[in-house]
Amino acid sequence: MAQPPPPQDNNPYAQQQQPGYGYPQQQPPQGQQPYAPFPQQQGQQPMGFPPAPAGRSGNVALAAVAAVVAALVLAWAYGAIMKATEHEIGYAAVAVGLVIGFAAGKIGGRNQALPIVCAVLAVGAVYLGQLTGYAMALSEYTNTSFVEAFSDHFEIITKAWKEESDPLTYIFLLVGGFAAFGSAKRAGQ
Repeated sequence: MAQPPPPQDNNPYAQQQQPGYGYPQQQPPQGQQPYAPFPQQQGQQPMGFPPAPAGRSGNVALAAVAAVVAALVLAWAYGAIMKATEHEIGYAAVAVGLVIGFAAGKIGGRNQALPIVCAVLAVGAVYLGQLTGYAMALSEYTNTSFVEAFSDHFEIITKAWKEESDPLTYIFLLVGGFAAFGSAKRAGQ
C-alpha cells in the first residue's frame, strides 16, 4: 500500500490532493484488468446479484377453504351488525373484504386466481350478510328461530332486500369485492 506524502509546512494534516477522492490510486494485482466484472456463476445475473425471488408460493386449496370459512363467519357478523344498527355499514363491507383477502393471501401466496376468488367470495359474503340481517330482524318480528326465518321465509327476505336496496347497497357489494381483491394480492406477496 502506498504511503501518503510527507506533510507540508509542518502541518501534519495537510496532504497533496491526488485522484480518487483523497485516497491514492491503487494498481490492480498483476494479471487483472482494472474494473473487471465480477465472476458470474450459473443462475446469477450480471454484477453478481442473485435473481429476484419468484414469489411466495402457498397452498391454494387451503387458502380457498380459509376464504370460504372467513366469508361465512363474516357474513354472520355483518348480518348481526346490520340488525343491531338497522343500517348497512360501509366499513363493515370493507372489513369483510379485507379479512377474506388477507386470510386467503397469507395462506395461498402469489396465485393469480386467488384475488379473483376472494373478490367473488367477498361480494357473496356481503350479500349473504345483508340477507342474514333481514332474517335476524324477521325472526325477532315473527318470534321464530333464525334458521326457520332464513330457510322457510327466504323468498320474503330476498323480496325485502330487493325492495330496500338502493345504489349504496350495490356500492357496498363492490367495495367489499375490491377490498378482498387488493388485500389478497398484497398479502400474497
